[in-house]
Amino acid sequence: MITQEQLKEILHYDPETGSFTWAKSGRRIKIGKVAGGLEKGGYIRIRIFGKMYFAHRLAWLYMTGSFPPELIDHDNGNPSDNRFVNLREATRSENQANRGKTKANASGFKGVYWDKKAKKWKAQIGFESKTKYLGLFDTKEEAHDVYKKAADNLHGKFARHK
Repeated sequence: MITQEQLKEILHYDPETGSFTWAKSGRRIKIGKVAGGLEKGGYIRIRIFGKMYFAHRLAWLYMTGSFPPELIDHDNGNPSDNRFVNLREATRSENQANRGKTKANASGFKGVYWDKKAKKWKAQIGFESKTKYLGLFDTKEEAHDVYKKAADNLHGKFARHK
């Protein structure tokens, strides 16, 4: 595991932009060149001493002196936005709460699904590894309003409504 001291010797992190640049040159590395690459899931990863690291975890190490005990969450939901103001420690449950709606979502609202049997909009929310049923509604907007209240209550500052 890399230390903060080692990290600061080889990389520079700009907390305002969230980007890392090389502070030391190497075989294929030039000083000042942006470090890392964008992965399929939108995260930036950087190879250091043959090991791959997520840039958001390196940013946390760079700024605080240690890796977080669990996860780092991107407050705005954008996994490539590594500005320090956008990063926060999170549990797995908190990190999941801050995820956006899935690509398969047909309602356009997180937590809202069409119930074919009832012919109504169903609201539900995930909490503590379980799905909590919130009710059936005539409109998807009504269902989403109930979802938002539940998300705020259950997930607090990690609640994501979109």
